[in-house]
Amino acid sequence: MSTVELIKQKLSALEPEKIEIVDESARHAGHEGAKSGGGHYLLTIVSHKFSGKSALARHRLVYTALQEMMYKDIHALSVKAYTPQEI
Repeated sequence: MSTVELIKQKLSALEPEKIEIVDESARHAGHEGAKSGGGHYLLTIVSHKFSGKSALARHRLVYTALQEMMYKDIHALSVKAYTPQEI
């Protein structure tokens, strides 16, 4: 299973209506942080579970769902988290 597929599987706990993951790892090859492993990803996720939550709380939900992958499979993650009403 690819890292992107694994990210999607882990984030299914947030019941996303939409999820988009862009792998930007190739753009960061060779930089100091990339040597430790893990890729660079841009994530856009839409979920009703973000309703009533601040941006920080939304990011915490995402990072909690992905905690096992952080810093080994994922080196850097940019998150845009929306409710369905915000789209």
